[in-house]
Amino acid sequence: MLFLNRHVTIPASEIEIHYTHAQGPGGQHVNKAATAVHLRFDFLRSPSLPEEWKERLLAASDRRISAEGVIVIKAGRFRSQEQNREDALARLADLIRAATAVRKKRRPTAPTKSSQQKRLNSKTRAGQTKTLRRAVRHNHD
Repeated sequence: MLFLNRHVTIPASEIEIHYTHAQGPGGQHVNKAATAVHLRFDFLRSPSLPEEWKERLLAASDRRISAEGVIVIKAGRFRSQEQNREDALARLADLIRAATAVRKKRRPTAPTKSSQQKRLNSKTRAGQTKTLRRAVRHNHD
């Protein structure tokens, strides 16, 4: 069971977990133990998630979310199968929470008088510095 918040939980039966051989270093252990985790969660078919969350997940631009509504997470950071499983589940929960978080609407604000004046002053100073860099011309009469 994966707890997302007080109201939404995902039962373990909706999450597919497969174990594979891990990549990278590990000596002989890596060749004989299937410690890496491939987690798949078909959120479009999940009765546990609210429809609004499903729409937000589909709209999210994350390479782990397919167009068919399947989240695929690969975890192989640890040498233990259990740690990788916990890591994959935590990353699934984080991904869903991040994609479904309600963002505050931005209220546009006007720049203050002092910030406008500071900007203009800095532009004037920059222009003066550039003027001083110019080559000096001598008028020979």
